[in-house]
Amino acid sequence: MGIALTGIGIAGLVAEPERTPGPVDIGTLPVHTGPAEAAGSGKHVNAAPPIRIRIPAIGLDQPLTGLRVQQDGRLGVPRDPAEIGWWSDGPRPGDPGAAVVVGHVDSATGPGAFHGLSTLRPGDEVTLDRDDRSSVTFTVQALRQYGKDALPDSQVYATTGPPALRLITCSGTYDRARGEYRDNLVVYAAPTPGT
Repeated sequence: MGIALTGIGIAGLVAEPERTPGPVDIGTLPVHTGPAEAAGSGKHVNAAPPIRIRIPAIGLDQPLTGLRVQQDGRLGVPRDPAEIGWWSDGPRPGDPGAAVVVGHVDSATGPGAFHGLSTLRPGDEVTLDRDDRSSVTFTVQALRQYGKDALPDSQVYATTGPPALRLITCSGTYDRARGEYRDNLVVYAAPTPGT
């Protein structure tokens, strides 16, 4: 698909935030088996668009904005570091494929909306509220750090297969010459059974 997220992270940072040494490799990536269907339904549905994200483990409860792929083939990012966006042309949360939600890790003025994303662990829950007053909850399964040019597009931006969720922000070291972080952090999550 060729979507990259080089826009996450803001140039001009005064100090680099503390990071876990080395690449992030926590939990087990989901293995997809069985038909592509909505969680627990046995059939394909068209879920309503998400409007809010809640992640209790990091104290996050914020509205979502829609993001689209830009002319350069890269997924847009929120203009404001305090905002969180979702890939509005991709799968909706609960539909087959991976819903993608992105946010900044920080900015020149302080932490971004997804600053605490790297502290999530397998078993933590993420709830997305939809505009039809329904919601869907996902359970974190794994966190992976990838170089910006090594993001596994087919894994991250899956448009088919079981419902899934990907949360993405910047990670790794900050490259002052390029004005961006060298890596992306991807949180992999699957629908929570019974929700």
